[in-house]
Amino acid sequence: MEFGFKYQISLVCVILLFPVLCNCNKEYYAKSRASYYGTSDGYGNSRGACGFGDYGKIVNDGSVAAVSAKLWKNGGGCGACYQVRCKIPQYCDDNGAYVVVTDYGEGDRTDFILSPRAFSRLGRNAVTSEKLKKYGVLDVEYKRVPCTFKGNNIVYEINENSRNPGYFAINILYVGGTYEVTAVEIWQKQQHQWEAMRRSYGAVFDFANPPEGEIRLRFQVSSNVGSNWVGSRFTIPAGWKAGATYSTKIQPY
Repeated sequence: MEFGFKYQISLVCVILLFPVLCNCNKEYYAKSRASYYGTSDGYGNSRGACGFGDYGKIVNDGSVAAVSAKLWKNGGGCGACYQVRCKIPQYCDDNGAYVVVTDYGEGDRTDFILSPRAFSRLGRNAVTSEKLKKYGVLDVEYKRVPCTFKGNNIVYEINENSRNPGYFAINILYVGGTYEVTAVEIWQKQQHQWEAMRRSYGAVFDFANPPEGEIRLRFQVSSNVGSNWVGSRFTIPAGWKAGATYSTKIQPY
């Protein structure tokens, strides 16, 4: 059977494109290096640069990380979730560690400085994890993964330095999915307009003279496909106090 020239060209194109089509759904991992910092209890650092406080030690069962400026994003990367895995076949677990960003830090060309608990999860078992620790710094690969926190998509805490009514600040504790909170605005009811809160540091946003009574907030959530503003379904009551935690019940994705 003879085939026409156009048919043969089409067949060649399909053959050439087939590997591309097969690989298009492969998950992308970036290459980097990871180390770990020492804490006596194996958890994270309560003085982390995100402003999470003690929550930053226990979130994700203490599997947390300090990240480089590239992933830190001037605090915008706080609360982001990553899968990190090393590539020494006889020692490293295939799934690696799932970590939450709670701090900023860079070591010897690293993008991750893991808590001891997180670093131990790179290994296949307790024995191999101890062997990995002896390396000090490991070549790793990583990717951003969705954060899942029992249906709560944006949760924030009123910062401990807040004083009703003279000063108001919040800590963005976590954001669901692969979104980041890049800005926060507060409703000024007398002026009938939204006004930007200042990113004080890390995931802490503040406002020097908050409005009296209830407080309304909205959040700019961003991802690699763009950004949009979402408003909380609930207002903060007039008698708010430092330390109170609120879930916005927002579905930004």
